[in-house]
Amino acid sequence: QVQLAETGGGSVQAGGSLRVSCAASGYVYSNYYCMGWFRQAPGKEREGVAVLQTGAGYPVYADSVKGRFTISHDRATGIMSLQMDNLTAEDTSMYYCAATNGRARYFSCTLQTTFTSWGQGTQVTVSS
Repeated sequence: QVQLAETGGGSVQAGGSLRVSCAASGYVYSNYYCMGWFRQAPGKEREGVAVLQTGAGYPVYADSVKGRFTISHDRATGIMSLQMDNLTAEDTSMYYCAATNGRARYFSCTLQTTFTSWGQGTQVTVSS
């Protein structure tokens, strides 16, 4: 069972940057696992922000964050990060990292239901 713990987040003014990281234990040091960032604002459904397949494939981003957010994964440490630049008030949300507990096909990494391990979340607040 993969265990996840987010760090980072916080408050920033619009146009600023933040970085959130996710420490993963378990076997996400291997290739072909899905890992990703999701967010949920009060009263809204959880949505995918950015996902990747460890060791393979290209990251997939939500249209709303393309060109502003960058997801990365360090296989040596198992840490996944999300660099968020040019933040807007619409990015205010609780951010969750997630991972599969085993290998998964690349296309399935875009499906929220593929992810079976979730972190507790970290709050990102952007003031305009």
